[in-house]
Amino acid sequence: MGKGMTKQPIIYTDMDGTLLDHYDYSFTEAIPVMEALAERKIPIIANTSKTFAEMESIQQTLGFNAPFICENGAAVYIPKGYFTTQPQDTEERGYYWVKSFCQPRSHWIEVLTTQVTEFKKYYVGFSAMTVESLCSVTELTPAKAKLALMREHTEPLLWLGSENIKQQFIEKMQQLGAEMLEGGRFLHVGGQSDKAQAMNWLTMLYAFERAQTMYTIALGDSGNDIAMLNAADVAVQIKSPVHDFPLLHTKKPVLKSPYPGPRGWAHCLSELLLTPSLVEICDRAANQGA
Repeated sequence: MGKGMTKQPIIYTDMDGTLLDHYDYSFTEAIPVMEALAERKIPIIANTSKTFAEMESIQQTLGFNAPFICENGAAVYIPKGYFTTQPQDTEERGYYWVKSFCQPRSHWIEVLTTQVTEFKKYYVGFSAMTVESLCSVTELTPAKAKLALMREHTEPLLWLGSENIKQQFIEKMQQLGAEMLEGGRFLHVGGQSDKAQAMNWLTMLYAFERAQTMYTIALGDSGNDIAMLNAADVAVQIKSPVHDFPLLHTKKPVLKSPYPGPRGWAHCLSELLLTPSLVEICDRAANQGA
């Protein structure tokens, strides 16, 4: 990377449709770039709507030994000992230091079952789904569906009603304090947290630990990635096979991948961080306002 670079890159990536293929959840096309980034000790942080149970399994499959962010920014999981000392405002949970940003899932299930009953016929919540029923509406295997149902902070809903009724439902839930995110096939009900808040908190930890200013590269494809992409120093929008690029509001550099999923992920990060002729993009982003 360029000699003039004064800040260290840190990568935050959405999973489904970004690092993982939209249809078959593979990441094979990204492996060479993932390995090259690991050699350069550039952290790759999953920032996803997936659950802790799903991500613990995926981290092992990917070979990531780094913190990860679950359920659209609801919580950050840091492997114990990853940083020199346990970060403030985290609790020990198994093998992890955990920072939570919002209410538990039980709070939102209670809100749904007691305060918006007029909408209940228009959706099916994860809490009402079996492994078999989730498999029938996704490409997940039974083992992966079981992990997807083990949520701690959010309640995804498979929406069955019209777009107009969905907007009425979203407005009502927002009045009740919920953050409503549309990602993939599901509408996610959760607290006032998002991928950007968790990303910024974790980035500060890295900066303190490494005594170096970090700059963030975020990659995502869906509406629930917008906050993260807007907040990043460099936003990378991954092409989706099923919808257009979401509209961003950022004056910082934005790359739009020419390819979907892991191929697009690998292409853009290779250009940003591994191709000498394009390292200037990162230098400019890193030194903005410095």
